[in-house]
Amino acid sequence: MPFPSISSILAGLVAAGAASPLHSTIARRSSSIAVTSEAPASYGIPLESFVAFSIEFSSFPDFAGNLSAPNTFSNNLLNNLGNLIGTKPYIRVGGNTQDYAVFDSTLDQPLVGIVDPAKSPDYPTTITIGPAYFESYLTWPGTKYIHGFNLGRNSTAARAGLIDSVRYACKALEDGRLLYWELGNEPDLFKTSAQGPVRPSNWTEQDYVDEWLHWSRAIKTAMEEPCPNLASNDSYKYYAPSFAGTSNSLNPIVTWQDGLDTDKDIAVITTHNYISGATVPGVTLQGTLMNHSSNIASIAKQLNESRLLAALPYDLEPDLPFIMGETNSLYNQGRPGLSNTFGAALWGVDFNLWCATNNISRVHMHQGTNYRYQSWQPIDTNITSKGTKAPYYGNIAVAAFLGDIVTSTPSVVNLPLSNEEESAYAAYVNGKLTRLIVINMMEYNNTDYNSNYTDDYPRPVEQYTFQLPRESCGSVGLQRLMANGSDAITGVTFDAYSYNYELQNGLPVLMHNVTRGETAEVGWDGELCVGVPRSSAVIIHFDEENHGHGWM
Repeated sequence: MPFPSISSILAGLVAAGAASPLHSTIARRSSSIAVTSEAPASYGIPLESFVAFSIEFSSFPDFAGNLSAPNTFSNNLLNNLGNLIGTKPYIRVGGNTQDYAVFDSTLDQPLVGIVDPAKSPDYPTTITIGPAYFESYLTWPGTKYIHGFNLGRNSTAARAGLIDSVRYACKALEDGRLLYWELGNEPDLFKTSAQGPVRPSNWTEQDYVDEWLHWSRAIKTAMEEPCPNLASNDSYKYYAPSFAGTSNSLNPIVTWQDGLDTDKDIAVITTHNYISGATVPGVTLQGTLMNHSSNIASIAKQLNESRLLAALPYDLEPDLPFIMGETNSLYNQGRPGLSNTFGAALWGVDFNLWCATNNISRVHMHQGTNYRYQSWQPIDTNITSKGTKAPYYGNIAVAAFLGDIVTSTPSVVNLPLSNEEESAYAAYVNGKLTRLIVINMMEYNNTDYNSNYTDDYPRPVEQYTFQLPRESCGSVGLQRLMANGSDAITGVTFDAYSYNYELQNGLPVLMHNVTRGETAEVGWDGELCVGVPRSSAVIIHFDEENHGHGWM
């Protein structure tokens, strides 16, 4: 299906006061949204590489390749984001399968895995890795990693393998590739896991802390001879505790009180979040994902956790960045028709920016081979074809809105709207308004409506009115995140660029049938009106170099 131009979509929005009765039933003018020229007192500040990824441990060789066959498609997609946000995305290599992986130094393959469909059809739950696994860390230049060590399996072989793997992991991550370490994925689920408990039902926070301290110290000792520079007190740091965020099996606040950071080697406090599950009854695109209220409710637990940590006594040193170390739309790897759609891309934009507004300082979007919520499929399989998926365009939009965090760190502010199916944010740089974004999450299902929406009954367009200070008058540039509808899984563009694998191996390709270079005018009275088609988003630039005339 050909992708419609923005101009053809916006043709359905006529001048205020001149609309026909038909058009007036499908277009709405928002109440005036007040925006200050300078940053308000309350705002969020994202960390460097705010747009980050978490890659399933068993899938990492597929995503990265090896030195003889590096995955340049994946690398191109990462570079696209790095070009926008100033730092190539940080990569956390972990997830459930990090706690199934047992190292064997005699294995000549990177990874051997056995899938047990009764436990999980999407990834192996019996895994052996060899020294060749760590070669995948060498294929993406300029990338920093969080490597996940196995805490879950506590057999003699698994514990011996953990220590044996340290030499290979640290050597692969020398020369600037290491960000931090991680020990255990979602240990708060160890005694309740659907894939099978790995700790007894009476395992407590103190038991977890004791194990974590024992093995993090053993890993450091094992690192001192092969990688002394990484074993120093200044360099030896962790993401922790990496709890699931939805379980009360272990309380993260109690683990901190029980001495998790006794050695002062935690650099970043991490939590995980999934807004719902792939098989949970009642999950819908509009009600669950394309819904700002749903995002607020989902992230509220993490925000409460961060507040409680900040309130701990000073000697517990809780004043550390708080991030989403693993997240995506629906746990159990997502649902087809929801997690792989353009609607999920719009969800991701709102989810990420709500996090940024509330000082959840980095977000690692999780993915794995054949996962339904993935940003890209790294290889061809008998289940999924290699390619860029709709959620990736949401990653691009977040990066474009935040801009180069390294050189011009933004302050991010939510602009409350009355409808839970839409959201808006402002970015300030050096205290001055630089960008706005509007995310219209009102469901426009292309499959249902395309045959009915004609030139006489176009795709609904909502008009947003911003009240800016008078000194803001003049031209502003627009960049649009667009697809044929919320249910689209192909044909997505950002600012008229496609990142499809088929076009140029993930590099940006300008689509000449999509409108680009739009501008809008801020009136003498500071009023700005922008039309946004349902199920789309627009970034409004106030910085002159980005007035809709290019950002690559």
